[in-house]
Amino acid sequence: MLKLIDVSVKYGSYEALHSINLHLNEGELVVLLGANGAGKSTIFRTISGLLQPSTGHIHFMGQSIGGWSPDRIVKAGIAQCPEGRKLFLDMSVLKNLILGGYVHRKDKAGTARMLKQIFELFPILYDKKDQAAGSLSGGQQQMVAIARALMAKPKLLLLDEPSVGLAPLVVEQMFETIAEINRNGTSVLLAEQNAYAALQIAHRGYLIENGRLVLEGSSSKLRNNEEVKRAYIGA
Repeated sequence: MLKLIDVSVKYGSYEALHSINLHLNEGELVVLLGANGAGKSTIFRTISGLLQPSTGHIHFMGQSIGGWSPDRIVKAGIAQCPEGRKLFLDMSVLKNLILGGYVHRKDKAGTARMLKQIFELFPILYDKKDQAAGSLSGGQQQMVAIARALMAKPKLLLLDEPSVGLAPLVVEQMFETIAEINRNGTSVLLAEQNAYAALQIAHRGYLIENGRLVLEGSSSKLRNNEEVKRAYIGA
């Protein structure tokens, strides 16, 4: 479904990503583990078309998407929920969600169906749909951010650090919801520092350090890896 082949990215003379080779199959939930600054967000921004690779190729659903504009990539079926949520805090929850479906704005019936599905997935957002997004709790704002990305009807959902700043109980609920989104047919690439929670729901994973993928394997393989346990799980 998604393939990154020898992808490198530079910021000026600084090489942020070094020959990244990564793939995700249709229906999978794959986690990208790594510390702050390791390169997770750079990978996401490159897949989304916000950054262009200096070398390498990106393929999605059998097509090369290198050089495509971000809106074309969204239309093709990739939506990103960015780190830090990036909501329009003064706008209502409903307006934030409708903006998420902007690429499909001409399909009024489809937008209505997606809103219905979103409110079934996140019932609390229906109750708060007319409230300003900024008035919600951190966990509820993260729900809005994920729901807004889902409004684009993605085949592949990119989730960048969805657990940051959330209480442990909220994190647990959030990951249960992400697993449900995946079970409902949306492929997910999840960037996370919370390895313990992410590996509970992921099929496979990659570990990135200093812009390089240094380990990959099944969730059980990564959970049992001594380096991963020491650095990310606390064992």
